[in-house]
Amino acid sequence: MGLPGMLFLFNITWGSVSAWWLPACVVAALLYGWVMYRQPINLSKNFRYALFVLRAVAVFIITLLLLSPLVKSVRYKPEKPLVLVLQDNSRSVSLTPNLPPQDVLKSFVNSLKKLKADLGEEYEVREFHFDSGLRDGLLDKFDGRKTDISAALKQLNERFANRNIGAVVLATDGLYNRGADPQYEARDIKSPFYTVALGDTTPRRDLLIANVNYNKTAFLGNDFMVEILAEAYQSNGERMRVNLAEDGRQVHTQTIAITDNNFRKLLPVRLTAGKKGLRKFTISISPVANELTTANNSETIYVEVLDARQKTLLVYEHVHPDIGVLRSAIQSNRNYEVKTVTVNDVSTLKLGDYGLIILYQTSGNSSATLKKFLNSARVPVWYTVGAQTDLGAFNSVQKVSAVSSSTGNVQEVFALPAADFPAFTLSDSTRDKLTKMPPLQAPFGTYSTGASTSILLKQKIGSVPTSYPLLAFNDSDKRRMAVLMGEGLWRWQLAEFNTYGSHTAINELMGQTVQYLTANAGKEQFRVYTNRAVFDEGENVVLNAELYNDALQQVNTPDIKLELQSQAGKRYNYLFTRTNRAYTLEAAALPVGEYTYKAATKLGQKVFTATGIFTVKPLNMEERQTAANHGLLRDIARQSGGAMLLPVEVSKLADLIRKNDNIKTVVYEDKRYSDLVDIKWVFGMILILLSAEWFLRKREGEV
Repeated sequence: MGLPGMLFLFNITWGSVSAWWLPACVVAALLYGWVMYRQPINLSKNFRYALFVLRAVAVFIITLLLLSPLVKSVRYKPEKPLVLVLQDNSRSVSLTPNLPPQDVLKSFVNSLKKLKADLGEEYEVREFHFDSGLRDGLLDKFDGRKTDISAALKQLNERFANRNIGAVVLATDGLYNRGADPQYEARDIKSPFYTVALGDTTPRRDLLIANVNYNKTAFLGNDFMVEILAEAYQSNGERMRVNLAEDGRQVHTQTIAITDNNFRKLLPVRLTAGKKGLRKFTISISPVANELTTANNSETIYVEVLDARQKTLLVYEHVHPDIGVLRSAIQSNRNYEVKTVTVNDVSTLKLGDYGLIILYQTSGNSSATLKKFLNSARVPVWYTVGAQTDLGAFNSVQKVSAVSSSTGNVQEVFALPAADFPAFTLSDSTRDKLTKMPPLQAPFGTYSTGASTSILLKQKIGSVPTSYPLLAFNDSDKRRMAVLMGEGLWRWQLAEFNTYGSHTAINELMGQTVQYLTANAGKEQFRVYTNRAVFDEGENVVLNAELYNDALQQVNTPDIKLELQSQAGKRYNYLFTRTNRAYTLEAAALPVGEYTYKAATKLGQKVFTATGIFTVKPLNMEERQTAANHGLLRDIARQSGGAMLLPVEVSKLADLIRKNDNIKTVVYEDKRYSDLVDIKWVFGMILILLSAEWFLRKREGEV
């Protein structure tokens, strides 16, 4: 007997002991009982038989326990099929130009909610809605500003892994502006998809800006390109007028003849960065008569115009493929420029023009010019160590880390990101990728670190984590330094591209390292900054702050207050949260517009302030596509063995699911083995048998 919906079965199995001992146990029990009750003359024959049975059964159970048999229990648990309902809650669904669209959509959602009742108790129905991510329940608001169908399916698959997923109902218009093609993620869910085709596939008269390609940074006085992809539907014979304005001032206009009902045109526009700072560019298309929507006729972009690039000097003695990797990774950020020279050519340069010096497998002592400059200036230095490094000279010129080696050999070490690095933060994906990179060649020996050294990457030798530094930083003597204890970055670059198709992780690691080393902490004791100048609508705005005392030691004891002001004059007040040695503030999602901020704190008797600006730009991705993509939904349904339905056919869903023979209850078998001696009620039975025998004998005066 088991719980409702479950079935339990028990039987005894034999381990290493032969089952032939079972008859021996029976014989022993019968013999024991016969010896005890063959002669008592004061007991009746039937009474002796009863006592004989009680004693024989008790002895049989005891001898059986001595053989240590196993009890096999089997539990059969049925699991009803899961029916997962996903409803698209993005804005593109509500842009359907049918007659009252909101009423139609609300009626559709109510019909979708009835599926649970229609399927009854034989199925388990779970309901979700999605836009940029997956959430519980069905909604009829249709206000999501991003659509990522692939991410919703992936989260669904992860949440119900190893469950009996009978069917997936996917109600969407097939339009997505984030993530990969959902067909690939749908294949990982081995269940039929019943897609409900929302929206309208009929092209409507519409002019729109489909995409804008541009660089987010430019340099003062330089030209930069903005590429505008303009599209027009059902507007053959009309003329499209494209305008581009910088901070409200028109800087470019262009008129194009529309020659097709499905018209696309890429418009390259050359602009000049004439003013330093964050520049706002508004691209707009003049509307035409009877246009479906004008919400997609404009796009706003922001370009940060910098005064000059941060110059980095990379000095080396011997050519190595890592030099090219360092250069390309650092220059992937347009704010940085790298010049590579040999030690012998350093004397021809003006070293004061460079904000960072990278010494690749050289200590700098081999060049008198470079040595004199490093001793007199406070320019940040990044040392890299490898097989060609003079470890004695390296140990004498810096306080980040030292290597004691008697052999001069190298060994393979893997990167192990530290959990408590305080200076800056790498993304989770980059940290994960670094652990999977090939090993670097690091000097074999004993490592030590300076008192102010922080380790970002530790060495892992084989499968053994160590405390030895692989990439470490030091911020003492009013100069920031870094040391990379290994060569072979070119292997990382190749491995990352082969595995992930990009250089994102190594570029982020190099870029963050250079950004930290060149940060103006030596001149500014108080810094407040955002991780970027432009945020998307609905995105949390994050600000960071750093505070240094007069000895340029980072502290976070005093409070930091921040006042945020919108362009309309609305003010917001915040208090920074302390992290390890710095501060952070998450201002949540803010309305669209430009914001200025002023932060203030007091350290001792000194009052520090910092100001800045950032922008929250509107999102109109959902308006860029208006014709539904039912072909995608048809393909997903066909490849999974399901079907595509129209919204008016939702009432057929329950019948379709019931008629699918592949959607059925699954019974799981759970086998368990345990020693008979572990079952407590067996001992209770022995106690009852012996107690009953004793009581009966006592009553008859035989005890």
